[in-house]
Amino acid sequence: MARGDGAAAGTAAGWQFFLLWLAGIDLRLTILAVPPVLPLIHRDLGLDETSVAALAGLPVLLFALVAVPGSLLIARLGARRALIAGLVTVALASAARGLGASASMLFAMTFVMGAGVATMQPALPALVSHWLQSRAALATAVYANGLLVGEVLSAGLTIPLVLPLVGGSWEWSFAFWGVPVLATAFLIMLGTPHAAPHAAAPRLRWWPDWRDPRTWQLGLVQGGGSALYFATNAFIPDYLHATGQPALVNACLTALNSGQVPASLVLLLLARRLAARKAPVILAALAGLLSLGGLLVAVPAVMVTSAVIIGFAAAFILILTLALPPLLVPPEEVHRLSAGVLTISYGLAFFVPLLGGAVWDATGLSATAFLPSAIGAMLVLVLGATLKPVSLDS
Repeated sequence: MARGDGAAAGTAAGWQFFLLWLAGIDLRLTILAVPPVLPLIHRDLGLDETSVAALAGLPVLLFALVAVPGSLLIARLGARRALIAGLVTVALASAARGLGASASMLFAMTFVMGAGVATMQPALPALVSHWLQSRAALATAVYANGLLVGEVLSAGLTIPLVLPLVGGSWEWSFAFWGVPVLATAFLIMLGTPHAAPHAAAPRLRWWPDWRDPRTWQLGLVQGGGSALYFATNAFIPDYLHATGQPALVNACLTALNSGQVPASLVLLLLARRLAARKAPVILAALAGLLSLGGLLVAVPAVMVTSAVIIGFAAAFILILTLALPPLLVPPEEVHRLSAGVLTISYGLAFFVPLLGGAVWDATGLSATAFLPSAIGAMLVLVLGATLKPVSLDS
């Protein structure tokens, strides 16, 4: 009987890991489907470059603005139902982005879709804590791996596979990528039970504790890593064009984004050893900071290798900090801490690239565009050193 119970528990855990991985994929699947079809959108809707930049940056801004309302939804509905609501919102809004092929519909539904993703993000750490608290580091690495896989799938398959399937229509390509998101919602809805709160249990709090130093510490560390990634991703193309090396744009961007996947694989294998330790965070930040210098060296092999290391370092920092809320606070508090951390983190990720552009415009020096990335890495170095070790029970 005990052996049968253990097998059933193992099967349930495996199913929960799989669902977390699928939900991680859905965090980025519909968002990264935009860049491949931007030329088509630009052509059909007549968007100027400012509008294109706003379309790309809007979801990131919403990740910061809607994280706290997402925490409220989790407190009222529970993490599982909030995740399902977020998934359904993302799927339907993704498909609706192409209705009528109008700029107003595109931006409005991108707003709704970004809000759905922003709701999902604090729900996932809360579900990790409820479903797999004793294996929180591994569970976080699993859904973070899904997030990175989602980026690769939509960014890499939209042009060669999806567009031919939908007759070259960018509108229908958005609907296509909404289908697997909706499928994940139904799998979670039908394949997991709703755990109703105990009648005597106090009502869950949802507003982040902004006086808690951990909220700011984790938010700034995660935000520093995100700033390192987003600012580098934003300015590599223009920097290489400005320095007469446009042929390296694709290689460096591919290297930067591909470098993230090995980081998630390392953490899948070594989650328990690396989670809640400050040394890996410090080493990743140092590697990312030094590699920024490598981007300034006019040697293609050095630049591409540096981009790989930056991608690896940024993803490593992200996953390690995502794993901490379930380890630091009780399950009923995870959504609050995660929402506060995500608000700070994505706020930095949105504004730091703007700062990089402003510095470049003010100085006329292309290399200064990476200065905010360096500041982000140094922020991780300084604050990462203050992280307190957390004991893992298993």
